[in-house]
Amino acid sequence: MNRKGLNPSDVDRLIHEPVRFEIMTILYSAQDADFVYMQRRLEVNQGKLSSDLARLNEAGYIDIKKTFEGKIPITICKLTKKGRTAYEKYIQQLKQKAAATPEYGTEGQLRSRGSAST
Repeated sequence: MNRKGLNPSDVDRLIHEPVRFEIMTILYSAQDADFVYMQRRLEVNQGKLSSDLARLNEAGYIDIKKTFEGKIPITICKLTKKGRTAYEKYIQQLKQKAAATPEYGTEGQLRSRGSAST
């Protein structure tokens, strides 16, 4: 990190992608979630969701369990300890970036947070 905040390379690029971020957020909040729930919640097609889940799984951020309820296949996803840690670090990095972001003054000038307006 530099004095001006985060460099793009400072954040976990795997989580930073919008759909993967939403997947991680859902799984961080819940014990687990099934594929159909996430597909409906995220409003993405099966291919996109499958691809993003596979990338998160390959990184060790989520576990994917395939099972059946009767004859219906069910795919259940769960955040791993590594994934939980990575998500928490990512959120902390975003908070640090937000805290380092200058504010606009009353006439549109950039101001450092906490500096007096003229």
